[in-house]
Amino acid sequence: MNDQQEEQRQHKEKMQAQKKKVDSAIKAAQIERGVSILLTGNGKGKTSSAFGMVFRALGYKQKVGIVQFIKGAQESGEINFIKDHLPDVELFQMGTGFTWNTQDKAADIRASEATWQVAEKMLNDATLNLVVLDELTYMLGYQYLDRDMVINAIKNRPTEQSLIVTGRGGGRELREAMDTVSDVKNIKHAYKSGIKARKGVDC
Repeated sequence: MNDQQEEQRQHKEKMQAQKKKVDSAIKAAQIERGVSILLTGNGKGKTSSAFGMVFRALGYKQKVGIVQFIKGAQESGEINFIKDHLPDVELFQMGTGFTWNTQDKAADIRASEATWQVAEKMLNDATLNLVVLDELTYMLGYQYLDRDMVINAIKNRPTEQSLIVTGRGGGRELREAMDTVSDVKNIKHAYKSGIKARKGVDC
């Protein structure tokens, strides 16, 4: 056996072991229900990842509901596309912008509570296959919404409904309530180098 053949043999053996491990993990996952996903951390891409899953769900003709906390005052390519081309997607935006822009805590709390009523209605709607609560974590961090109320609604949503929550932080209780938690880390960001946000990439 020459060196190339030996390399191929070792590679095949390694891949067979890997396949066995993957097949075993797939076989062990037999629970059939909706999943809850938290996309958190200081890095860029949390909302973009959530919308990637929205388009994935739509590719299977699933019904989707989206609530955006904080955002809505600024233009967003994803939202423009949904409004222009996907009228069947249920979409609600708080529309007040970032709380450091409004600088009005009482008004932010009222807006948060009104927006939560829409979100809670979606979390009770068994016809929705996927619900996205974008930037919800800020409402918990600023204590604009009651944490226990939010987590109970998440836990008691319809069994087949999947949920994506985005935003920095959110607290230990929220992380523990979710099935999947991804921490998006900030290694480097163009904004820190003075590069303006780019339509189609950043917004």
